Amino acid sequence: MTDYEVSRSAILQCDIGRAHALLDDFHEWPAWSPWEELDPDMTRTYSGAESGVGARYAWSGNKRAGAGSMEITESSPEHIGVALEFLKPFKSRSTVSFDLTTVAGGTQLTWTHAGSVSGVMGLMTKFYSMEKAIAPDMEKGLAKLATVAARPAGTD
Repeated sequence: MTDYEVSRSAILQCDIGRAHALLDDFHEWPAWSPWEELDPDMTRTYSGAESGVGARYAWSGNKRAGAGSMEITESSPEHIGVALEFLKPFKSRSTVSFDLTTVAGGTQLTWTHAGSVSGVMGLMTKFYSMEKAIAPDMEKGLAKLATVAARPAGTD
């Protein structure tokens, strides 16, 4: 088993409520998630709560997008926790957290992805770290999220 934790931060030019709404509702994720564009024909299923704790999102796509599910497990004005499970291309479970803080100019968002990898993926991380694997996507997602967050609500 190899544990990993990758974090990235950005300032969003919106209030904390707007930032929280974009993260706490999986229906909003296609507008900013860097992984949504991996397969335009990806199948998406929403279940459970509409947003917040208990909201679930599952996807199944091509080889690049894979298949898996997410569930919001924690939601407060300053924090959202998500349980993430990949089924394909490899099985894994991890946690994703979004921490929000009001700052001058908007909201500071820290996005953290943490988990463990084993088997073939554990071996691969000896040569290609999870930091290198997912940090560029997280940075891309934060940039897209900043663009979406700067728009007036309802124009996404």
